[in-house]
Amino acid sequence: PMSKLSPQQFKDYLMQIRRLAEGPLEEIQKEVEVTNKFPQEFYDLAIENDLYRCALPEEYGGYGLSELEILQVQEEFSRGPGGMRMHLHYAMDLNWRILDDYGNEELKAEYMPKFQDKTVFTCFALTEATGGTGADLHTTAVRDGDSYILNGEKTLISHTDCCEFAYVIAVTNPDSDKADRLSAFFVPMDAPGFEVINMPHMMGCRGAGHGDLKFTNCRIDKKYLLGQEGQGLEIALHSLSVSRAHIAASNLGMAQRMLEMSLKYAADRVTFGKPIATRQAIKMKIANMQMNIHALRCMVYDFAKDYEVKADGTYIEEKAAMCKLFSIDTVRLVSDEMLEIFGGVGYFEDNPYGPVERMYRDCRAMWLEEGAPTVQRITIAKSAVKFGGQVEYVI
Repeated sequence: PMSKLSPQQFKDYLMQIRRLAEGPLEEIQKEVEVTNKFPQEFYDLAIENDLYRCALPEEYGGYGLSELEILQVQEEFSRGPGGMRMHLHYAMDLNWRILDDYGNEELKAEYMPKFQDKTVFTCFALTEATGGTGADLHTTAVRDGDSYILNGEKTLISHTDCCEFAYVIAVTNPDSDKADRLSAFFVPMDAPGFEVINMPHMMGCRGAGHGDLKFTNCRIDKKYLLGQEGQGLEIALHSLSVSRAHIAASNLGMAQRMLEMSLKYAADRVTFGKPIATRQAIKMKIANMQMNIHALRCMVYDFAKDYEVKADGTYIEEKAAMCKLFSIDTVRLVSDEMLEIFGGVGYFEDNPYGPVERMYRDCRAMWLEEGAPTVQRITIAKSAVKFGGQVEYVI
């Protein structure tokens, strides 16, 4: 666990991130909602507040946070704008973790320290328009001497507007129908034959850039292979499994702020001479919101404990999928109840109680990040079917 900050210093840091999310980042977001582009000020504030650095291992200049501490930081900044949450969630997890887990020593020595101040940023290129996000991919990487040549296309790729490298999952063994069909690569964005095509704006999470990636005889050195050839599916699934719990922590932060905004409004809004917070119908909504948020927090924190105890990753994938799936249900319920509590005024922008309308839009991205709900259910059921219900959990 973190050795550079005391427990009180870490608590102060969490409050610092909360103030950043609900203050300066909200002010910046007013411009971002119009331009759909993060200004440099956002990146500067993220660096100034150590949000690229804090989750990194200490040997690369980071704080060496535990998994629980990382999730708590994410919970706090997720109270702010959704697009910035999307960027920072990635920055604290997949951005550096894949290279740290699977990169060779040469790549790690050169690039890992550069994650701490965003000198290097990445995107994760798995999804394709002509296939799913698993074994049925079509982008190819063919070995040619000391190089690999990539051809194919990726779609719905986040952060393509601000990165220097892409984690690319591609077919290296097309004759196989097993897990060894795919491999993973750390591909420089400036490699010849690598093209980025910008995508349309999203419903919410404004400012987070997305694009399609196109590879046309894109040649990269063999040193950019991650892990071993044929290990690509394992790398993708393991990396996403941890990240799904981080999505749950993001939903937790959003849901908590939605509840707090709803409580303040319900205390102030008066009908028939009484605050609506005294009405039984509103109390039932608030109770449902609180109960689901508490349950989600317990699940996320339990995942963090399990992550630390079972370092071999046993059942981490299943538990992370549970966290993510339950967090979708929670943020759906909480955001719907919030809008009903606010009534008509919640449908308008510039609400004095907070960004009700924008948060309602922003949280909808969670249905899709790191796999749709059906994918989570398949993952959850897999272990139960495989082991006949004999699953050893750390409680």
